[in-house]
Amino acid sequence: MAVLEKIRVKFGLAISIIIALALLSFIIDPSTLESALHSMSSKYDVGVINGKAIAYTDYLEDVERYTQINEIITGSSVQNEQTQQQIRDAAWQELVDKHMFIKNAKAAGITVGKAEIVDLTTGDNPSPIIASNAAFMDDNGQFSADRVRDFVNQIPSDESGRLQLYWSYLQNSLNTQQYYAKYGALFNASTFQNALEKALNVELNNTTANVDYVYVSHPYADSTVKVTPAEVKKYYKSHPEFFQQQASRDIEYVVFEVVPSAEDISATNDQFAEAYGQFADADNVKAFLLKNSDRQLSNYWYKAGELTSINADVNDFVFNGKGAVSPIITDGDTFYAVRVMESKLVSDSVYVKHILLQGANAGKTADSLVTVVRKGGNFSALAAEFSVDQNSAADGELGNIGWMTQTYMIPGFESVITAPVNQPMVLKTQYGTHVVVVSKITAPHLKKQVAILEKTAVPSKETTNTVYAKANKFATIAGGTAAGYLEAVDTMGVYSHKMNITEATSNYGSIENAKELTRWAFDNKVGKASNIITVNNKYFFVAAVNGIHKEGLKPLNEVTPSIEGTLLSKKIAAAQKELIAGKIEGCTTLQEVADKLGSTITSEPAFSLATMSGRAADPSLAGAISKAEEGKLSGPVAGVYGTYVFMLNSKEVGSFYTEADADTFTQRKAQYNVQGIIPVMSDNGVVKDNRARFF
Repeated sequence: MAVLEKIRVKFGLAISIIIALALLSFIIDPSTLESALHSMSSKYDVGVINGKAIAYTDYLEDVERYTQINEIITGSSVQNEQTQQQIRDAAWQELVDKHMFIKNAKAAGITVGKAEIVDLTTGDNPSPIIASNAAFMDDNGQFSADRVRDFVNQIPSDESGRLQLYWSYLQNSLNTQQYYAKYGALFNASTFQNALEKALNVELNNTTANVDYVYVSHPYADSTVKVTPAEVKKYYKSHPEFFQQQASRDIEYVVFEVVPSAEDISATNDQFAEAYGQFADADNVKAFLLKNSDRQLSNYWYKAGELTSINADVNDFVFNGKGAVSPIITDGDTFYAVRVMESKLVSDSVYVKHILLQGANAGKTADSLVTVVRKGGNFSALAAEFSVDQNSAADGELGNIGWMTQTYMIPGFESVITAPVNQPMVLKTQYGTHVVVVSKITAPHLKKQVAILEKTAVPSKETTNTVYAKANKFATIAGGTAAGYLEAVDTMGVYSHKMNITEATSNYGSIENAKELTRWAFDNKVGKASNIITVNNKYFFVAAVNGIHKEGLKPLNEVTPSIEGTLLSKKIAAAQKELIAGKIEGCTTLQEVADKLGSTITSEPAFSLATMSGRAADPSLAGAISKAEEGKLSGPVAGVYGTYVFMLNSKEVGSFYTEADADTFTQRKAQYNVQGIIPVMSDNGVVKDNRARFF
């Protein structure tokens, strides 16, 4: 298990580790997956990838495997919600890679052979996933193929199977990365700009036009222009990609929030006053706060202003008040009192060096090294000889961790913030025994350590029961129907919220983790109302389903108004163009056109044919100018927002845009195209992510 411990130590001292899948060249955006081509999957599947249904139980096995890998890397089984989400995403991305991307890459003729994997792990060309892994570095912090082989040789004797699990994870990561790298290279090579395209690109970007034009905006309405149902239907059928939708529900809900009553607040006030009487004289402040306060004792050194995040009056007393203990401070349902424990000049940042020791004799060795350092021993040389951590070498010196602050701190190193400069000391952490020296500090400021007695009123059982009774009355009147729900709203005079939700919805306004309400809505039909749905033991919901929107193509009746608006705009533009053409017939100058149309002339002396920004750069106008004859009245041209009649006076060709610029543009375009590979594959391969149903 020494190898696993080394992995944990190395990564632990680096503060954090990103799951290796993030090393891949492409990142799959969950929103892109959700908007992929829609197909039905089993209610008990977390999704479909390239025709492969992903069962919930199978996915959980993958999540558990990644959870174990995360524990191996970090040495901790503690996971917050963010870490759990990262693990779930990594497990899902591996499935997308396996069932879709790698299959497509192989279909394109790409392979990653066994010999190639060997070369990437123990050969002469190790993958960055292997070469940058702290577990495979020698005592000088350099990659060692021997360390990799030693690791592999230990796998058969590891009864826990964790070494094999970690090694398989590394191999799979670099195998997948190779497919991405090769496919990306193939795709980039296909983005080719021939000589004619390059010349045109350079010409357009170097060309500006001196042009005058008359502009007439499109009317908002025209009674002579009509859109027929047949035209709407034709547009709908020919543009299905415009009308795709996620599955969603239209719901209404009422929420009864459990908040402290006046009696609850009064009772908390009495309890706080009793504790406050003992606060100033408490000898063991830590134990006192554990028993009496919602906020426990912190060793953090605060400077002026930082306590405002807790309470402005608390901050004001600590830095401007008199005495050691504040009066009682009331802020809504919360009561505070603060006791100043210590004041000192403390730096914001300190520069830290360390030598990490492990084993039975670590304590004795640390004491000896402290003596050597005090006598002037070279710290970096000692770190090279004795430290288990051969990876910390900030600014090029072995043993240097670098600048640390109170919020960027290795657990167990907190005392370095107030430690004297260049005085070695011994600290013990979860990683082992450390010989530590603070070599530099920033300018110190007056800071204070404080104890905060804090108590927030919470609803009593009686209060909770009273609120529940209201919710129950509402649910009883509703009787399980949407019609009854509306009757309950009128009868009880409560506010009803309207909302369109997807299966991913978990927050309702400021109320978080309300996924139970979402699940109920997706499990019920239009016209149904719920019983009481309890969220966070604080909110009682009653909801009704008013509409169901199935995944896929929106119904024609729902999109008809938007289609009518689109077609009407196009028809109005075409009608206006024809009308203007008739009005200006016979005109030979732009001024005559302006007079006929009741408009004015706008001059653009340097209109860029390659830049599209603002009204003057309407794409339709830019295209017409690029082909127009100089000195000839041109138009009318129907643009996005209006119609143009123009006169091209002259063109000027510069040389500021070079062939190198054109090549750079092509490279950037290739990069943008590469970013679209996975979304396009997801569309064609039908990737459906249903995980929101379960998590």
